[in-house]
Amino acid sequence: QVQLVESGGGSVQAGDSLRLSCEVSGYSITSGRMAWFRQDPGKEREGVASIGDYGNTIYTPSAKGRFVIFQDGVKNTLYLEMNSLMPEDSAMYYCAAGFGSSPRLNKRDYSYWGQGTQVTVSS
Repeated sequence: QVQLVESGGGSVQAGDSLRLSCEVSGYSITSGRMAWFRQDPGKEREGVASIGDYGNTIYTPSAKGRFVIFQDGVKNTLYLEMNSLMPEDSAMYYCAAGFGSSPRLNKRDYSYWGQGTQVTVSS
């Protein structure tokens, strides 16, 4: 049984940083692609950052230069380091795991999902 458990969300001020974590069991995170998505109520789930099985990464334009996705294969944990946070980054953040080598930001490329962790950024 595959389980993804996110943590690290919270309420911060604009300009602050947060590190999200996603602990994974039942699936080796280095065997496929992993990603972070976010979703506001009433909006589509948006891909934020993804990492492939060779460690190559891609980001949505608004996250590039501010967010960093990385993983620890020993701990089987995915991370998202978020810097210079802005109010528009506020959302529920989800971790996702999928089969395939290359990083992708389309939710259809992922088979497993966590329950999410809330990030709220105030101005």
